Amino acid sequence: MNIVVVDDDNLVAISLKTILEASGEVTVLDIGNSGEQAINLYEKHKPDILLMDIRMGGMTGIEAGEIILKKYSDAKILYLTTFSDDEYIVKALRLGTKGYILKQNFECIVPALRTVMEGQTVFGDDVINRLPSLMQKQSGIDYEKYDINEKEKEIIELIAEGLSNKEIAAELFLSEGTVRNYLSSILEKLELRDRTQLAVFYYNNK
Repeated sequence: MNIVVVDDDNLVAISLKTILEASGEVTVLDIGNSGEQAINLYEKHKPDILLMDIRMGGMTGIEAGEIILKKYSDAKILYLTTFSDDEYIVKALRLGTKGYILKQNFECIVPALRTVMEGQTVFGDDVINRLPSLMQKQSGIDYEKYDINEKEKEIIELIAEGLSNKEIAAELFLSEGTVRNYLSSILEKLELRDRTQLAVFYYNNK
């Protein structure tokens, strides 16, 4: 897989390039050291995945990611950071990025890249375990506003609990195809990109 690495610590960026290419699965097309460079390098290389730090001088990784995703909605961005700040986790999730893992879990980076290449999202266990408490708010969801029916509401709640389409189908006595159709309809109504953003929407408005 072809990736671009961006980290404001040049030594870290070079080290990541060495570690990742040693896996035999990754080709690092280029490295950068700022949010601005992340945008330029994505434009230049169109990598399979952009592996990017979050907290950088000047433009943050979050700001760079937002700009990239506005122009390239299918961009795969995986955030890699030493910070597990709640604010960054929430912002990364809302952007629709493909993952958020901590640098100290370096052994998880290549498997995480592999997972993102397969079209899935990946977040470290320490992040996943904190999602409900991070995203919950007091206001309820006005489902009528979005023309969401009762069955779709049930599916949203089950997705937020982390159930797969197969598990939801078993829970609601539906076929997997029907669940997929419901999910597509829900995402369209809410103008969301994927089930991760849907879970974020649920916890953010619960």
